[in-house]
Amino acid sequence: MQAPQFLSTYASDVDQALASMLDERSSVVAPALLAAMRYSLLAGGKRIRPALLLECYQTCGGRESGLPSVETIMPAALAIECIHTYSLIHDDLPCMDDDDLRRGNPTCHKQFDEATAVLAADALQALAFELLASANIDSDLRCKLIHSLALASGCQGMVGGQVLDMQAESDSEGMDLLTVERIHLHKTGALLCWCCEAGALLANASEKQFQACSRYGKSVGLLFQIADDILDTTASSVALGKSAGKDEAQNKATYVSVLGLQRARELANEMHELAIAACEPLDRTDAKTSTDSTAANNNKSDHLQALVHYILERGQ
Repeated sequence: MQAPQFLSTYASDVDQALASMLDERSSVVAPALLAAMRYSLLAGGKRIRPALLLECYQTCGGRESGLPSVETIMPAALAIECIHTYSLIHDDLPCMDDDDLRRGNPTCHKQFDEATAVLAADALQALAFELLASANIDSDLRCKLIHSLALASGCQGMVGGQVLDMQAESDSEGMDLLTVERIHLHKTGALLCWCCEAGALLANASEKQFQACSRYGKSVGLLFQIADDILDTTASSVALGKSAGKDEAQNKATYVSVLGLQRARELANEMHELAIAACEPLDRTDAKTSTDSTAANNNKSDHLQALVHYILERGQ
């Protein structure tokens, strides 16, 4: 299972930008706090969320002239990684999932202490909105991205989904597929969908392109969670880089617990097909923007499709 090359390229670019961004704040942030922020933010990972934003931007026209450079939109990609990292720190806390490992290393509250971990996560959340607010893009678009990220990460999105997930632990007998889907459309899917929609908005995408990216993001969000649920059941802690089997131990509402392993894999394939189908409008060239008769045959969404294949393979 090899990650697409473009994913590695984006990850390298994002890692460098994150490190530089933290270095710029080293003189104004308390050293102990900065150390905890740096420890979690630069702990590695595939950087799938920034990659989704950057690739949707490129697919919707970012490779064409007249649009902001990748460097200009990078603050938005860094912002989503700050939000994601803050959520991981909180997820690992004793009051949440009580995990000791993250990406093969001690979790933030184990490496430092619980109070420092909470504050590092809080700082990363605030930093995400600082990055967006200071991005060198159109002011109306800047406000739109800040507003939509607040919705996707807050009580109507990721945080709301986390509460639903916690409540489900005490009501496992009442779990069904619709309930699990509702949890993960919020907890996991909202931020992944935001990445795709934000990339489209930054590229000044057409309404058809935006809706295609939105559909893609929703399908990828569910596929990603299904693959994670399967991996928690089938993979080792070494392979995962975190504690395996915790979903079952904590009575979590997962696709595997509700559907069984085989049906969860079938549903992953269905989400894979929906995501691939969502890419189709992105491969069509708008006649208003191109006079090249061969342009319609170019598969602009090849990278997005490759990412879907990769996520599916993770859970096989």
